Amino acid sequence: MDNKWVVDIAIIGTGTAGMAAYREAIKFTKNIVLLEANTYGTTCARVGCMPSKLLIAPAHVCHKVKSMPTLGLQVGPVSIDGQAVMRRVRDERDRFVRFVKEAVAGFDASHLVQQRVKFNSDHELILADGRIIQAERIIIATGSRPYIPDELQAAGSRLMTNDDVFDWKDLPQSIAVFGAGVIGLELGQALHRLGVNVELFGRNNAISLITDLDINRYVVQTFQREFTFHTHADISAITEKKDHVEVRFHNAENENVEQVRCFKYILAATGRIANVDGLGLETTTLALNHRGVPLYDPLSMRCGDSNIFIAGDACGDLPLLHEAADEGKLAGQNAGRFPEVFKQQRYVPLGIAFTDPQLAVIGQSYRQLSEGSLAFKIGRVLFEDQGRSRVMLVNKGVLHVYGECGTGRLLGAEVFGPNAEHLAHLLAWSIQSHFTVIDILHMPFYHPVIEEGLRSALRDLLHNLQMGPLPPARCIDCGVGA
Repeated sequence: MDNKWVVDIAIIGTGTAGMAAYREAIKFTKNIVLLEANTYGTTCARVGCMPSKLLIAPAHVCHKVKSMPTLGLQVGPVSIDGQAVMRRVRDERDRFVRFVKEAVAGFDASHLVQQRVKFNSDHELILADGRIIQAERIIIATGSRPYIPDELQAAGSRLMTNDDVFDWKDLPQSIAVFGAGVIGLELGQALHRLGVNVELFGRNNAISLITDLDINRYVVQTFQREFTFHTHADISAITEKKDHVEVRFHNAENENVEQVRCFKYILAATGRIANVDGLGLETTTLALNHRGVPLYDPLSMRCGDSNIFIAGDACGDLPLLHEAADEGKLAGQNAGRFPEVFKQQRYVPLGIAFTDPQLAVIGQSYRQLSEGSLAFKIGRVLFEDQGRSRVMLVNKGVLHVYGECGTGRLLGAEVFGPNAEHLAHLLAWSIQSHFTVIDILHMPFYHPVIEEGLRSALRDLLHNLQMGPLPPARCIDCGVGA
């Protein structure tokens, strides 16, 4: 490569979004450069979706084994080999990362450049070695990194993020998890079930995913019964000691008394931020939001009226793999056909936390609907007496479904309950297909299944919309506890 390289498309980042963009852009032109500042391997494979589920899996089994006596099964004491648990997490994680690296190895080697890069203008990029790339179109797909609040920095070498957890050689004796979002809840519960002394520190007496206050209260109470969860903690001081870290705080229950806890480590599970701050975006004409992320059209992934597109976690919006893949594909197509730019309907929003019970938000959330202009009603069901859930000892949780007044169109749902990942997909597909509540109720529901709980919520919603009668007694048409 000469000191100046002229290309049609430059893609910054080879994560999920960057690879999806490359696969589409290559259909339009072979004059492409694919830039990567770090090692190859997606956030999902290295530190996100997959390794977290590898940690959750043994935690779930361990918890199930401990509940066996309720079913009349005696299995004896459970022994947890922390080193073996983490060895499998690392080995399987490395396997997933290897698949990603093999995918990148299948790309045209002449397109790959493994160097840090910065913008010099809307069309010009400067590599770390000083070489210049002149690009007609540019796609930003630089991903995200953990956000660490300043107050946690005092933990020093005992401060961890989820990027560090999956390299552990053994499970720690104790850990303070800061952040009651998806990452904090998933990892906090999993580590607790694997024998780690866990305390979860949140804010505002709520968890971040669920916006329906009734469900939020149910979730908080459920987790507080399982492990220590400070729902609103004001941190006084964090001090790194020789072999532990000390946390001083006040909580909502007793604001006048300072509490002191000691932990082996602190885990910052306080969200992720877009990797855009080191790109030199100030040298471009792009308009940026208050976080320094370019303003863009989510239907085209184009930044303003420029030649620059953005996709994936770099957008600073929804750090989810399926969204990153969809955005990367769309950005790659539009960069390829530029200056012609097409807009595309996006997926119905779908967010899931793999806690136990699972959490999910589908379509428009309760908060969005409450702050919007649509008139809507709520349908509710508790899983505590739901037949199949009770049979399987997973009868905890609540589902709320939201429907539009007048049309009966299903708008969204929030759920904390068994098999929420599957219910969430049924609901997302229904919303994306523009189904009404009546449309869904005309579908078959087998007995006994957890999906009957969804039917109960939809029947309640139909009645509340004044579009149907009171739901029938559960024993009339679908058996006890449906």
